Amino acid sequence: MKRVERKVMMAVIVVMVLVSFGAFAQKLDEQRMERDIEVAENILSTLLKQQFDKRSFFPIEVRGNYRAGYGVTFTIPNLQTGVWMQGFDVPAISWSNGEGSFSYTITDDDGVAVIDRQQAENDKEQAERNRDQAERNREQAERNREVARQQKNRATTISGSVARTSKAPRAAGLKRTNPRIDRDSLREESNKKVINAIKEFMADYSDLIGQLTPTERVVVTNRGENERFWFGQFDNQQGNTYLLVEANKSDLTQYKQSKMTRDQLMAKIKVVNSELDNELQPDLELLASIFNRLYRSDLSKTYFTQGNTYYERLKDFGVIYYMQVYSSNQQDDDFWAMPTISLNEVDQKTRDEKVKELYPLFAKSIKEDMLEYGRTLKSLKDDENLIFNIKLTRCVGCGIPSSLELTVKNSVLKDYSSGKLTKEAAMQKIAEKKGVEQ
Repeated sequence: MKRVERKVMMAVIVVMVLVSFGAFAQKLDEQRMERDIEVAENILSTLLKQQFDKRSFFPIEVRGNYRAGYGVTFTIPNLQTGVWMQGFDVPAISWSNGEGSFSYTITDDDGVAVIDRQQAENDKEQAERNRDQAERNREQAERNREVARQQKNRATTISGSVARTSKAPRAAGLKRTNPRIDRDSLREESNKKVINAIKEFMADYSDLIGQLTPTERVVVTNRGENERFWFGQFDNQQGNTYLLVEANKSDLTQYKQSKMTRDQLMAKIKVVNSELDNELQPDLELLASIFNRLYRSDLSKTYFTQGNTYYERLKDFGVIYYMQVYSSNQQDDDFWAMPTISLNEVDQKTRDEKVKELYPLFAKSIKEDMLEYGRTLKSLKDDENLIFNIKLTRCVGCGIPSSLELTVKNSVLKDYSSGKLTKEAAMQKIAEKKGVEQ
């Protein structure tokens, strides 16, 4: 009997050694991962150029980022049709952050809030910038309308001239078109080309990123983590769209091993291709105002906001709210104030320790508030999503993520509101996606 027990014990030890060795062997080679991602960036950029037949002069920047446990996310420009050469029905490709688009990015190199006594001045400056931007937007809109009127007049003149000619044949290449229909069809065709390039990349080249685990994924999106729009300030006719294409590493591996056909793989690749909805919806505005108030420093018990919470409505997909949260105000080079926990003049070490302590409390509270106040949404369908994309306070070396994205189905919010789900069960249904570790 003792001999059997010893054999069992030895077998357990051997298994433990092998597992330990396997874990050591699978330790991430960061330099190799960085190299693989850079190669993949170049491949995806080239495939996109080939789709648009712009292989040399047309720049398409692709940025890849690996997050352990999640996978690799590639961010591409928001390629869309909608810019028309003056006087000609010739499509061009526009950029989401190019001239005529009103997107903006909030960045904070220090990752910390300004001290309270500076906030009023900063708010005033921001308001002035907003007014300047609004004026530029109005001027641009007026210029666009003037160009449209001129094009319409030219088209009318040409049409009248042709009609007055005694049964003259139609000028070569001259045809009546509906600009809006043309833009829509060209935009749809452009999106198809982008998606085709991404799917080709995933099927044929993503295996070059060799260190991904079976549970990780490859994601391509045209939305950066901090890219947002001023609600109502872009022309929805430009067709700004949210695009996300996602494939599981396990499916990609099965395809490479001929255990899955190409059609089967394509069916498993998740594609979210949704147009941004520019229609004002009071319930979405209301929820943004609720979170703006909840996470001000006088009410929050964890992290706090100092700017507005912005949102994007995605047709047939849901709504994304964008937040930037802070933990402290820097008083001078050496000391910090943490208003939500009533601390003043704390040093860097103490501040960082408190930031780490507050992170799990913040993550829990924001999920609870999503359930509690997300129930006020009336315009979402059951299968649509409520998403909070949160840029977290900076804390170098603290081990907390740089961002946090939380997603819950509206059906879960309804079931929680009606009592079909407990809070604990509903909390479990909130999907969590963390940014790179700080």
